[in-house]
Amino acid sequence: MKSHLSRSHPDNPGRRRFLGWSAALGAATVLGPAATLPAHGAARMRERAIPSSGETIPVIGLGSARTFDVDPADDAAIEPLTGVMRAFQAGGGRLVDSSPMYGRSEAVIGTLAHRLGIADRLFMATKVWTRGEADGIAQMERSAERMGVARLDLIQVHNLVDLHTQLATLKRWKAEGRVRYIGVTHSRDSAHDDLARVIESEPLDFVQFNYNIAARNAEQRLLPAAADRGVATLINEPFEKGSLFRRVRGRELPGWTREFDCATWAQFFLKFIVAHPAVTCVIPATSNPDHAADNMRAGHGALPDTAVRRRMSALFRDI
Repeated sequence: MKSHLSRSHPDNPGRRRFLGWSAALGAATVLGPAATLPAHGAARMRERAIPSSGETIPVIGLGSARTFDVDPADDAAIEPLTGVMRAFQAGGGRLVDSSPMYGRSEAVIGTLAHRLGIADRLFMATKVWTRGEADGIAQMERSAERMGVARLDLIQVHNLVDLHTQLATLKRWKAEGRVRYIGVTHSRDSAHDDLARVIESEPLDFVQFNYNIAARNAEQRLLPAAADRGVATLINEPFEKGSLFRRVRGRELPGWTREFDCATWAQFFLKFIVAHPAVTCVIPATSNPDHAADNMRAGHGALPDTAVRRRMSALFRDI
């Protein structure tokens, strides 16, 4: 584990850092340094730093909501998810996100990670989603057991449920070394102001929320607040529960998307998100190995600059 660096002091120029990133986005097609991935033959993917520590993670992760809730002992049900995990690893992915809310997904992730021999190379993230201190502790301990690790990399308070109770436990666990990073999550625009207030008042490492080309409310306050406070961002609902694909069904990508190494609509939607300088990692969910491989390619190659992102937004708006 990389050592944790101290969080930037509130008076330090976080806002200037965010503006500097924005300027860099407008000046260059490719954001950030070339990614470095672990050994074992995994493809190289662009990475972003977790501000509170400096550790880097690949920009495309793997979500598990509605996709990994199958019986881990059912070979027929788990086989396509084995392919998903293989494609994820082969494409350079590391961060896998789950939650007790997602049924059996934690156990499926743990089973597959150990079956494929990659558990020690993954960044295991889950959430606490219950009320009461004792129930929260019991749930988090079960999550670590199901995911097959002695210590989880990231635990977040899911949908801000019983926030202060669960966050108090998480802060204590982090101080004791029982979890590496802590954060909060939600998946609705209506909660963005609440998330912003929490990250502006609590010493958090991560915030997870919805953001995509059709749902850009996070640009107003939440993304700038995360950049300002030095909080890493995980983006859920990048495809708006599949509605983005339905909107572009039957349409071909315009030729100019090849300028930023974009070959599919999935890559189009993911690169739009990753190109925002305050985004750390996007976590699309799928049960299709081919779709997983396609998603991972969005973390490779060039990214659109500010002008191209405006062009992408206009194209999508006019469809």
